[in-house]
Amino acid sequence: MSHINTAATAAPLSSPLPDSRMLIDRFGRRINYVRLAVTDRCNLRCAYCMPEKGMRFLPNDQLLSFSEMERLMGILASLGVDKVRITGGEPFVRPGIMDFLRRLRQMEGIRQISITTNGVLTGQYLAELKDLGIAGINLSLDSLERERFLRITRRDAFDEVMACFHRALDDEIPLKINMVLMGDLNSADIIPMARLSKAYPVEVRFIEEMPFNGTDQGKSRLNWDYRRIIRTLEEAFPGMQPREDAPTSTSQNFTIPGHRGTVGVIAGFSRTFCGTCNRIRITSRGTLKTCLYGKGELDVKALLRSRADDSAIENAFRLQVRRRFKDGWEAEQDARDGTGVSESMSVIGG
Repeated sequence: MSHINTAATAAPLSSPLPDSRMLIDRFGRRINYVRLAVTDRCNLRCAYCMPEKGMRFLPNDQLLSFSEMERLMGILASLGVDKVRITGGEPFVRPGIMDFLRRLRQMEGIRQISITTNGVLTGQYLAELKDLGIAGINLSLDSLERERFLRITRRDAFDEVMACFHRALDDEIPLKINMVLMGDLNSADIIPMARLSKAYPVEVRFIEEMPFNGTDQGKSRLNWDYRRIIRTLEEAFPGMQPREDAPTSTSQNFTIPGHRGTVGVIAGFSRTFCGTCNRIRITSRGTLKTCLYGKGELDVKALLRSRADDSAIENAFRLQVRRRFKDGWEAEQDARDGTGVSESMSVIGG
């Protein structure tokens, strides 16, 4: 029994703005959430995200500057975007990130800031992040076994990540653990990872592997789709029950009797949540993607660096959001270029 809700009805979002100001696509889905990639650089080389060697990272002048990102977020906030997730690459490899977060925290209209990180450098900033009122951290952790962690990430940083895990909990920062299922490479970690939710007040989410590893070996099928992950969890935890989630949630979450936290599954490859998607992405190249699987519809960086005023940029976003595809399958079909090479998730923004 999958429990996944595949309904394609749009989710209502409360906002002080009138509908005429909101970003709304042709299917009635309102956009109030942006994932903003501040860099494509990363201090790990996770196999599902990028090749081990040969990554050509963007020159600094090809990244959006922090002032450009602030201008962009001000425009988006005026259109009803009140939630932002900072991603990379790894956000904390970019110098100046904390100053940017402080300024973003003061921006009118932005109510919630969260961060996705691999945790290697994050520990030193946790006290500041708590003082900022960060809404939560998504910590990428694909194995609880040191050698397996090394095989996946190609870096020996397990101790630093686990130190970040424990310190974030000590600082009472809301914490989600993201584990990407890579075939049978780390399937043995499913149950131990789920047991983290018994010992700690964390949300453990298992993510289907997606075809964004920067190579010609993109995924065409899954050994571990959301159905199999849920069945495995149900067999190990017979009392597991679905939790009522927000309509725009990308994860289907479950409670387990006696557990302080929850477990969940993100069907990123199966794309079961497209019907209520409320998010857009700004990639590290400064490109708007209205769908993770799309090809990138708007060169935001070029607009920001031209003489375009805020109104012109706003209208460009409205136009692209109105053209948004129904789901990730349509977007992927439109984006295919025949090369067979997938974009790296570090460029798109995790």
